[in-house]
Amino acid sequence: MLHGIRALTPRRRSSACSPSWPSLRDPETGCPWDREQNFATIAPYTIEEAYEVAEAAERGAMAELKEELGDLLCSRSRSMPVWRKNATRSISTTSPPRSPTRWFAAIRMSSARPGSTPRPPKTVAWEEQKAHERRAKALAGSEPHSALDGIGPALPSLTRAIKLQRRAARVGFDWPAVAPIYDKIAEEIAELKAESGDPERSEDELGDLLFAVVNLARRLEIDPERALRGACRKFDRRFRQIEARLAARGSEPAQTSLESLEAEWQAIKADEISSDKA
Repeated sequence: MLHGIRALTPRRRSSACSPSWPSLRDPETGCPWDREQNFATIAPYTIEEAYEVAEAAERGAMAELKEELGDLLCSRSRSMPVWRKNATRSISTTSPPRSPTRWFAAIRMSSARPGSTPRPPKTVAWEEQKAHERRAKALAGSEPHSALDGIGPALPSLTRAIKLQRRAARVGFDWPAVAPIYDKIAEEIAELKAESGDPERSEDELGDLLFAVVNLARRLEIDPERALRGACRKFDRRFRQIEARLAARGSEPAQTSLESLEAEWQAIKADEISSDKA
């Protein structure tokens, strides 16, 4: 249990949230917005809440984490009336959720492919079990099996990219070392520059560049989502400091030249580097 969020348990939070949602969807007295919601429209809010949980957890902000977990659990509760309206059976009668612990004792870990990024034994076992389930599902249907089955297009793009690359790497489609990935990134930058006059081609080449950068993150064992969140926090922090410095002199960014803003940025960056080394 996380320190500082003892009062927040799924049962307590769900019971606190649940009573309000059915009444909000009441055909006569409910909220018009809530009555219009379905799984597709609620999903973006649930995803946003999940990211806010991750952000608070990474920063170790326990008070915020308590609030964000509550919001995420309430988002789950908000989906229940939608389920009851549209589903043919209760959630309690559906198949039990898969859990990695169901398989760890029964599945042997395969040897890691030479040159691939090593994965924890339990993670490998869990992934092998899911791969077996995907193959069985493909055999039962009409679609041919693919190593990429089960990686949904609704995932955030960075997350989907790294999942696609990991899955391809498991069957041998991977660079043998990190060095060629840097070369690939340089190649994609050159191609993007060459297409700078064509918006559609530029978008395509930029996508290739981002995909190559995600591949580098995978091989360096860096979560690209987390790395980008850190970069966003850094930009937010430094830009706010620029605003504060200018405000102290009676100015603001819109009244300042780009050269002066860049100078302020570099000064703040240098201060942070000095502070980290101290």
